[in-house]
Amino acid sequence: MTKRYFSSIALAFGLLVGCTSALAAEGPELPKAGNNISDQASLQRGAKLFFNYCVGCHSIKFMRYSRIGEDLGLTEQEVMQNLNFTGVNYGETIESHMPAEDAAKWFGKAPPDLSLEVRAKTADWVNAYLNSFYLDPSRPVGWNNTVFPNASMPNPLWELQGIQTAVRKDGSEEIEKLELSKPGKMTPEQYQQATRDLTNFLEYVSEPAALQRKHYGIWVLLFLAGFTLLAYMLKKEYWKDVH
Repeated sequence: MTKRYFSSIALAFGLLVGCTSALAAEGPELPKAGNNISDQASLQRGAKLFFNYCVGCHSIKFMRYSRIGEDLGLTEQEVMQNLNFTGVNYGETIESHMPAEDAAKWFGKAPPDLSLEVRAKTADWVNAYLNSFYLDPSRPVGWNNTVFPNASMPNPLWELQGIQTAVRKDGSEEIEKLELSKPGKMTPEQYQQATRDLTNFLEYVSEPAALQRKHYGIWVLLFLAGFTLLAYMLKKEYWKDVH
């Protein structure tokens, strides 16, 4: 019985390791996004980028303007003036400006809602995607992406990043690296910070409760520490006369 039990555990562990290795082998490891949803200033900058460059095509319909204001430390006036460009009520959900039928006609299909994008793809993937657009005249939209090849989405941040072109290995179509051929409004360092901020905002959108969970987690740990101390003192009191 014992041998069979441990054999089953070993087999399960082996399968888990094998599956993990197989998943890791699907593609090159992505650079770490390095974002932090506890950084409120970063979330505010990311929100500004999203509403200026992304909401024209993409909705985040699981979020409300009022929730963003509350979580990001913004007043209703600041949200309505700087983030709400459609004129909907403060408590409404966030919908794209673009009619779905026009989006389907222009891009082949409506751009996806980004409410759960980071949960589905990970923050590292989203950040790498935003940094991996390059000019490709063969594509209908004029752009391509090394992280998500042949995407039907142009680079929404090209004015900030500039224009990247692909440097291919000699005699092949394989892309060796991307090269900034025309600078944008931001330096490469500033652009990397901007995409980190945007990724940070989208990670927050994917799970807004994470902000509260971290806040409450500190109090839970403090409670457990205090309870442990009291339990230890009580144990010493009960056992002090026991020999």
